[in-house]
Amino acid sequence: MTLHLNLQEYFGSIDIYLFDQLLKNRFTPPMQILDAGCGGGRNLIYFLRNGYGVFGVDESREAITQVRHLASTLAPHLPENNFCVEAVEKMLFADKFFDLVISSAVLHFAHDEDHWRSMVREMWRVLKPGGIFFARLASTIGLERHLTHIEGRRFYLPNGSDLFLVDEEMITEETKHYGGESIEPIKTVVVGKERSMTTWCLLKPGIG
Repeated sequence: MTLHLNLQEYFGSIDIYLFDQLLKNRFTPPMQILDAGCGGGRNLIYFLRNGYGVFGVDESREAITQVRHLASTLAPHLPENNFCVEAVEKMLFADKFFDLVISSAVLHFAHDEDHWRSMVREMWRVLKPGGIFFARLASTIGLERHLTHIEGRRFYLPNGSDLFLVDEEMITEETKHYGGESIEPIKTVVVGKERSMTTWCLLKPGIG
């Protein structure tokens, strides 16, 4: 069958490292997928097109309106209430409901360490045993000499933004705490000495 859509239309502006997981055949329909902090749905276009059970939460009502419109176009069979205005740390989904939880460029907006851990704990709660947790988040890795410390794990980046930044030790400790299995090594890209983005990808132990 010839694919008449161009790549941008078919995959959207999907995170390149999430796309990498697709290429490795780690996701197959009809898996249940949650984008926790989904924004307007840039990481969901492929999944909406291809028969996955897609859900999203975001604190922005405008973002949820946008992703509901996207879903109504690409996957009109999905209920509108799959996409909710909710905080990541206070989701109403049942325990062990999702095969994949996506957290793309969300965790570094945590207010402090307690808030960060509450978001991770909640995403882990709704993930099935045997499910995959995929996170892309800002870190200090490779950028240590270019950051200005504020307090705790908050830093000013060279571009003046103020973010909560993890390091490799914290990611490793959290992985051990949850008993997760790293299915990818920790990968970090330093972007022009302006920011450092790390990929954290875990398998939850057990059988779903």
